[in-house]
Amino acid sequence: KFVVGLGERVAPTDIEEGMRVGVERTKYSIQIPLPPKIDPTVSLMTVEDKPDVTYDDVGGAKEAMEKLREVLETPLLHPERFVALGIDPPKGVLLYGPPGTGKTLSARAVANRTDACFIRVIGSELVQKYVGEGARMVRELFTMARSKRACIVFFDEIDAIGGARTGGDENGSDNEVQRTMLQIVTELDGFDARGNIKVLMATNRPDTLDPALLRPGRLDRKVEFGLPDLEGRGHILKIHSKRMNCDRDIRFELIARLCPNTTGAELHSVCTEAGMYAIRARRKSVSEKDFLDSVNKVVKGYKKFSSTPKYMVYN
Repeated sequence: KFVVGLGERVAPTDIEEGMRVGVERTKYSIQIPLPPKIDPTVSLMTVEDKPDVTYDDVGGAKEAMEKLREVLETPLLHPERFVALGIDPPKGVLLYGPPGTGKTLSARAVANRTDACFIRVIGSELVQKYVGEGARMVRELFTMARSKRACIVFFDEIDAIGGARTGGDENGSDNEVQRTMLQIVTELDGFDARGNIKVLMATNRPDTLDPALLRPGRLDRKVEFGLPDLEGRGHILKIHSKRMNCDRDIRFELIARLCPNTTGAELHSVCTEAGMYAIRARRKSVSEKDFLDSVNKVVKGYKKFSSTPKYMVYN
């Protein structure tokens, strides 16, 4: 350790306790403040300064989007409303629902609207071989998030590390996963609700998550992304076919009626497969018959592989 002074080019207000700095070798004076040291593995996680997804790109989840905007957009864009009322906005939100219903897409759209940095973390990326590595990555992840002006941290597939704690086995193989989850819980308790960080978590299995993660004060809101209704399916088909060269007389409402209990990802696959039929026929535009054939192949042919029977509703 050295006792050093400030260089001529550095203002006292630029230096904070615990900050990394660059020091001149001869005079041992501080020349430049340095950013915090972040593990390259954490830095390479999907970080987007501003996602290119807007609200117009999200379909079939109108009610869920309104709840998400209320929790995330209002605190980041209009924090004075919460200050005037003397309440703290929610720190975190849990997005749950079947795969392919637009949970990740909605989070990116909110980040675009708020001009926030978007960090996406897959739950399995935090499961490390050595003791303490996963918890260290979580600490550095939130350190990087605090350095941004506004940041949305999105934990996808959180059930990989956020499962309910059990007695475990004799070898303690689950202990490292539990340490990582407890570090996330500690970070959620550690930052200010009125700060610049908002936490989103997504899962297909909300029933398997640990109660300590779900309690109010950590994940205050639970937003369900269900299967889209008839109007939502038609909207999703129009969104995905917007960039396609299609015939003008295509009845998207009819196609939506032929795709009951389907997710947005399956409807995207319908549009892609319709384009493949046009390519096989060596045509330059997609016809309605291509969409009908695509529905028979994608929706009805792959129904036995569907992972959403428990979410099916009559719509």
